Amino acid sequence: MGKSVEQLYREAEELDEAGRARLAGLLLESIEPDPDVDVEEAWSKEIESRLKSIDEGRATLVPWEDVKRRVHEKMAERFGS
Repeated sequence: MGKSVEQLYREAEELDEAGRARLAGLLLESIEPDPDVDVEEAWSKEIESRLKSIDEGRATLVPWEDVKRRVHEKMAERFGS
């Protein structure tokens, strides 16, 4: 018998933030259906467009800490804390 989810979680907690993010991405990919080629192409174009906006100074960037704080505030409003 393999490891329990709880055991795996405890091990994953020991990873640094980048490792946990990578693991989360891999887990999500493992349960998602095969990618739609048209959707993937559209996302690639959107990403390139956004990167170009950043490079050209047309995008307004928001620091991660501000984004995280706003998400937590919205979650607290919606679900209580």
